[in-house]
Amino acid sequence: MISVRNVLVQAGGRVILDIPLVEFEEGKRYGLIGENGSGKTTLLRMLAGTLQPSQGEVARQNPDGVGYMPQAPYAFSFSVLRNVEMALKNTPDRRDKAARALEAVGMQNLLMARGNKLSGGEAQRMAVARMIAKPRQLLLLDEPTSSTDIRGTDSIENTLLEYTRNTHCTLIFSTHSPAQVLRLAEEVIFLDQGKILENGPARDVLENPRTENARLFLQHWRI
Repeated sequence: MISVRNVLVQAGGRVILDIPLVEFEEGKRYGLIGENGSGKTTLLRMLAGTLQPSQGEVARQNPDGVGYMPQAPYAFSFSVLRNVEMALKNTPDRRDKAARALEAVGMQNLLMARGNKLSGGEAQRMAVARMIAKPRQLLLLDEPTSSTDIRGTDSIENTLLEYTRNTHCTLIFSTHSPAQVLRLAEEVIFLDQGKILENGPARDVLENPRTENARLFLQHWRI
């Protein structure tokens, strides 16, 4: 169980995140939705440990079992294969494992390409491969398909579903697409101005939102 209790994040005198309590069950898939500036990225960074709250407590798993992928993932100038191998330091057969992870996201033909020369969508797929190259307890992904086309999105979603089934890890991802939440998440959290307005089973929240702000957000999407 991952729990966030009485958390407040402030910056420049503004409240970025204000969460009395939210809990994430181990082995479940969670989608974070909301407008830009609603607090999705801040919550992911806090769960990853790259951002400390102004007050409150975050209880999470061993950091060694956590993988965090920002929306603009880093890509080094060496090969795509070596970019993924970086996640497998001191791991036996790391080259083979990296190659299999890249194949899972449809990048088997780009192993020797330069990581920093990839398109935005290719860089995201490479970053996902880096996340799934080894078993993890928790995956935190910030809009993992924001730069991919339909085929790339399908590849990433299918890969994440298979990975979570095989590893039983907890997946928490942000997205602007409620349709993606329905495909990928079991639970959804709707954030608005740093507060959680909706939290529950994905289909229940997306098809029957209780709050006006959630209804206004969702009315622009076809579910």
